[in-house]
Amino acid sequence: MSTETTASVSTHILDTSVGRPAEGVIVHLSVRAGTEAPWQGHGTGKTDSDGRCKDLPAPPEGTTHVRLDFEVEHYFLSQQHSTAKQADAQQDAPANRDSGAFFPEVAITFAVVPGEHYHVPLLLNPFGYSVYRGS
Repeated sequence: MSTETTASVSTHILDTSVGRPAEGVIVHLSVRAGTEAPWQGHGTGKTDSDGRCKDLPAPPEGTTHVRLDFEVEHYFLSQQHSTAKQADAQQDAPANRDSGAFFPEVAITFAVVPGEHYHVPLLLNPFGYSVYRGS
């Protein structure tokens, strides 16, 4: 839902260690107007069974930067049992940590311009992640 005065943001998460969407991850959206402005919390959502976070609000007019904070530790703790089985099958795999993930949270910051839609998928596994601007 982009307009001439604001951008729109969407995201989804794929757990690449199991090749499935990451369900139940809390995502916080923060915004700021300019590089020197403080971050303002603007909304929170949770990924659905398809790994999509569909309820993030559009950034307000004047937003120049958006930050998505993904709380992935709880997700990995819930997946720890199956992850442990996979690690046992791979002799060179690092031992599981008590937290279930090397990165307990992921913060992605990107610049936005009015009228554009920004889909920012997160490809996630217990020991790494990558992001990109999707469509």
